[in-house]
Amino acid sequence: MLFTFIKYTQPAWQFNIEPKIEGRFASCNITNADFHNELSDERFETESAKLADIGYRLWNKGVLLESTIAATEALYQLPKPSLRDEYIFIRKYWGTPWASFTLLLRIFTFKNPFEELAAYLKTKNIKRINPYEAPFEYKDYETFQSPLIALQPLVAVIIPTLNRYQYLKDVLSDLEVQTYKNFEVIVVDQSDDFQKDFYNSFHLKLQVTHQKEKLLWTARNNAMNSTKAGYFLFFDDDSRVAPNWIEEHLKCLDYFNADISAGVSLAAVGQKIPVNYSFFRWADQFDSGNALVKRKVMQQIGLFDEQFNGLRMGDGEFGFRAYSNGIKSISNYKAPRVHLKVGTGGLREMGSWDAFRTKNWFAPKPVPSVIYLYKKYLPDALRKNALLIGIMISNISYRRKGSSSMILLSMLLTILKSPVLLIQYYRSQRIAEKMLLQNKKYKQ
Repeated sequence: MLFTFIKYTQPAWQFNIEPKIEGRFASCNITNADFHNELSDERFETESAKLADIGYRLWNKGVLLESTIAATEALYQLPKPSLRDEYIFIRKYWGTPWASFTLLLRIFTFKNPFEELAAYLKTKNIKRINPYEAPFEYKDYETFQSPLIALQPLVAVIIPTLNRYQYLKDVLSDLEVQTYKNFEVIVVDQSDDFQKDFYNSFHLKLQVTHQKEKLLWTARNNAMNSTKAGYFLFFDDDSRVAPNWIEEHLKCLDYFNADISAGVSLAAVGQKIPVNYSFFRWADQFDSGNALVKRKVMQQIGLFDEQFNGLRMGDGEFGFRAYSNGIKSISNYKAPRVHLKVGTGGLREMGSWDAFRTKNWFAPKPVPSVIYLYKKYLPDALRKNALLIGIMISNISYRRKGSSSMILLSMLLTILKSPVLLIQYYRSQRIAEKMLLQNKKYKQ
């Protein structure tokens, strides 16, 4: 991404870093026909900004652009976007509140206030757009006859569960009626009151293990090591899926020649379904509650990092690791799950509301694994911005983060709470440093 201001709005976006294979996931490709057919936004001053804007627009619409080394080098040899271009970009895709936040942050970090304010004011008439309008259609997907499905490879559906038998019953019932039949179900049951007989009534190829320790990522790693399946389908114990769920995951892998089919998660209550969950696109996150992964991926980059047991963002670490190693992951809207997000059991027992919202005063904030993840993958500037933004908007719930007034309130509360936050952050950083020192790779 050529625009540097994205570090103020999406600093933890995995596409801000370069994968280890050259050019595979660049945000624009000046040799691509779809790229050339897209109209440029003439409000940008520099040619590089116009090209980068087209690439970002197409990326958001689901066009799977891949760049050649020559094309990427040609783009970066053009003059960098101007300061005015940067503010246009922010206003166009994130709106005035984020442009204002960027302005204040840059002034407070000793950028020239007169130049910043001038560029900000010159772009005041730029309106926010819907970047997902008119998404790209893969018209032959519906008629695609998958050779992979015809081969009937063995799929292992991996389900860690914790005190959720009421919901696990529906999960296993959904699997009983799948149209794809060559799969096994591996349940790693960590419940306090383990009920072995619960599983007797299901007509599935079931492998049930009782794990006494509540270790989510260890459970998933042990499950993978217990099967010879060539495909791992990760699933949560509070989800519902359609009968063609497994089939659609396999079809996506085959159609796009991908390594990971990242199914979308639709919240049953409380959250609006994102617009970009309605078409295929590059996956920008990994959700271990709904993802099909080839075994060879784990053989290449290792299993899940078990230092995330009891913490947060183990999914995010694996997603970053996969992306940085050139693993091809597609966001698959054809294989959704309804995520019930029930209030008991599972990760709700881990001691935090989310990565930046701890339940107790003076508990490490953010959760130490967040700092560990960011230090492991993000350069300093992106890491600092990601932590700053995460902490500043952590005083409000996830569903309120779309409200500008609530974000402003959260920022004011952050200033008032700064002495406590410094203590929380210092505690978190100390633990994260120890995690980095003990960093291990989990491989088969």
